[in-house]
Amino acid sequence: MRTTPPNSPTTRRRWRRIASAVTATAALLLTGLTTAAQAQAADTSSSKVTWTRSCALPRHHGEMACNALRVTGGRTAFQRQHGISAKAAEASSPSGYGPTDLRSAYGLTSAAANNGSGRTIAIVDAYDDPNAESDLAAYRSHYGLPACTTANGCFKKVSQTGSATALPTADSGWAGEMSLDLDMASAICPNCHITLVEAKSASMTNLGTAVSEAVSLGAKYVSNSYGGGESSSDATYDSTYFNHPGVAITVSAGDAGYGAEYPAASKYVTAVGGTSLSTSATTRGWTESVWRTSSTEGTGSGCSAYDTKPTWQTDTGCAKRMIADVSAVADPATGVSVYDTYGADGQGWATYGGTSASAPIIASVYALAGTPSTGSYPSAFPYANTSALNDVTSGSNGSCTTSYFCTARTGYDGPTGLGTPKGLGAFTG
Repeated sequence: MRTTPPNSPTTRRRWRRIASAVTATAALLLTGLTTAAQAQAADTSSSKVTWTRSCALPRHHGEMACNALRVTGGRTAFQRQHGISAKAAEASSPSGYGPTDLRSAYGLTSAAANNGSGRTIAIVDAYDDPNAESDLAAYRSHYGLPACTTANGCFKKVSQTGSATALPTADSGWAGEMSLDLDMASAICPNCHITLVEAKSASMTNLGTAVSEAVSLGAKYVSNSYGGGESSSDATYDSTYFNHPGVAITVSAGDAGYGAEYPAASKYVTAVGGTSLSTSATTRGWTESVWRTSSTEGTGSGCSAYDTKPTWQTDTGCAKRMIADVSAVADPATGVSVYDTYGADGQGWATYGGTSASAPIIASVYALAGTPSTGSYPSAFPYANTSALNDVTSGSNGSCTTSYFCTARTGYDGPTGLGTPKGLGAFTG
């Protein structure tokens, strides 16, 4: 048998290779441990939260995208507040703010318990969510809210033509949006009835038709959690779909940071911006700032290129319609709990953010406040009652030449408007 001498060049080279491998392995292990330690340390920060868009971005002129953002990992403000560990894709229990948190933050605890009976909030979205009613039932049951079903007359789901049977095709992403909208309406106004109106596609024409159908069905509060680019067609959309005096129509301001979106730019709607919401040691018990995660992720705001400025909006830096009017929580890192089981995204409990959360919250505050006066435009109400809002004065959603277009300040600013609800006083008129 052939052997290699113990001190031969071949043996020495072999040992050098082994030593190099050991050294490299040790370095990798050390790097891994260091990375793990860094990740563990970062896990306590809200910036560690990751999320994905529920709906595809618009691909064509006149197409809208929903503004729902589903958390996929990290540790939310709710989890940190309650000492809950971070678990990616945790679906067995809530990991975001629930009804009690939201009512506490916005001074709505008493109103939610006593108001809303006989009032209908309409949710307008695209496509169909086959599990909308059963998912809504699971959310309401978990939080001890009264049942809202087709059988008891509280819940109704129809197409943009009003049909309860000829519904659009189903879509997983928009189903998540619908669950978010329905759950937020339930959280804020548990005594309200809810009508879900499903457009057959995400075109502004079909979604606008669904808005008009919601109003024709009797809803005085209509929530729209979608948006797209502005265009010269917006004035036509305004007069055709959104000019409904005596109806509070809310629209999310968008999730892509500074830059105007439609239909938030419509002069007939209440444009709703987004905040980061956290508990604090203040008398209120909560604090808010402008939601911004990066240069491309945060609440929308901006000066419209097309829409006329409503008479009640008096800021002087924008000659046309300025976005937003008011705001509410939208940061996914300080997001809300939602129950959704339809499609690839529907795994049960999830945390959602985006101005898709803030729009139905504000629509539901209008519902708690009562039926708008005949002929009124409820988007004007907050401008007449600014003291009944929490003024958000910190944070920005981007860079702009006119500071208040994208940076919070005392009084009116683009990202948060006049502020967030402090009871019902700013939403009556």
